[in-house]
Amino acid sequence: MSMQWQKLLTPKRYGHEDLPQELGRSHFHKDHDRIIFSSAFRRLGRKTQVHPLALNDHIHTRLTHSIEVGSIGRTLGIRVGELIQEKLPDWVSPHDLGMIVQSACLAHDIGNPPFGHAGEYAIRDWFKQPVGELLIASLSAEQKCDIQTFEGNAQGFRVVTTIENHLYDGGLRLTYPTLGTLIKYPWLSKQATNKGKFSCYLTELDFMQKLARELGLISLDENHWCRHPLAYLMEAADDICYAILDLEDAMELNILPFTRIKPILQKLCGDLEFDDSVFHSQASSRRKISALRGKAMENMVQSAIEAFMANYDDIMQGNYTGELLTDGDPNVADGLQEAKDLAREEVFPDTRKTELEVGAYSSLGVLLDSFCHAVYEQHQQKQTLSYRSEKILSLMGIHAPKADWDLYHSYMRVLDFISGMTDNYAAYLSRQIGGISTVN
Repeated sequence: MSMQWQKLLTPKRYGHEDLPQELGRSHFHKDHDRIIFSSAFRRLGRKTQVHPLALNDHIHTRLTHSIEVGSIGRTLGIRVGELIQEKLPDWVSPHDLGMIVQSACLAHDIGNPPFGHAGEYAIRDWFKQPVGELLIASLSAEQKCDIQTFEGNAQGFRVVTTIENHLYDGGLRLTYPTLGTLIKYPWLSKQATNKGKFSCYLTELDFMQKLARELGLISLDENHWCRHPLAYLMEAADDICYAILDLEDAMELNILPFTRIKPILQKLCGDLEFDDSVFHSQASSRRKISALRGKAMENMVQSAIEAFMANYDDIMQGNYTGELLTDGDPNVADGLQEAKDLAREEVFPDTRKTELEVGAYSSLGVLLDSFCHAVYEQHQQKQTLSYRSEKILSLMGIHAPKADWDLYHSYMRVLDFISGMTDNYAAYLSRQIGGISTVN
């Protein structure tokens, strides 16, 4: 059994099936525009990529990272589309594939909380502490798993299908192919990887089931499907960017010198002897790394395309479980691993980064404690709330859950609200609420 491009590239749109195509703008161009004009995408400009609250304007945020990933993703989609063009439906061009992958890349971090991965761990850990466990004690095992394994990928799927623009009515109303390409882990939290990776909460399970049927994704187990083939290109684009740009940011912050990064980038270039004339000039380290970056990205893109084509049959049959960059050019695979190792050993343990991440834990802890207790009190009281809880819930505005909602869906709205915050707003609000808590 093999997936078919006729279904994988259906122009149907989630939440609004029959929108006509506009002159000069395909269905997939609409997805791109809806994502970049969304509030959730704009807020990525004040969310951490790796280094929280960096004062250096050259450091990547989630927004600049997503834009760069989208650029690489568009190239991957177009070039693969050109190689498989005879297999595509008549209504789809290689540039449509590029637009689908680019749109998915732009949205791939749209559900990430403030303070980067530290924010994810802070949310997960809070609900595993005694106070958090007490509040979710009445939830089912699967509901607890969703909350205690909070995941940016699953939250991103929830943002674009449920929350943003059309609340509980299709979200951004993207096409099925773009949604399919966005989903790296098409399964539930109870099937999460050992790193806690999954892409669908129980709240979006009906949507995920419909999406899988419409796209013809192959079922591997109950509520567990293979990836959309283009999701591998989205993943490769993300890997290409963070492998190089995390090191570039480390150099900007004086955590790593250019000399430590240069041999890794040469390996990613596929040319261990690559020695651009700029290296011997008085150019800045920023200019030198830029010269290597372009060549490395070009080589990594080519490697990912070759790996996609080499594994094409397995991908279309839902059997492929690898990663394109590790299954391509050996130099690229080795360089990627070296980049990851260097980041893990010398960049992520940076003292300032660690201090800010610990602070992020405290900030998110204050917010979770305040909003979750208010929701719990509302659920228990049904009518009269304490003055403090009433004011806390009023801060959520239209995002506040109703008194007659069950606790699971109420907590999910709290996570929607907190995870949607920028770093700056989360830090500000936790200070304000923390001050009120002290007075009380």
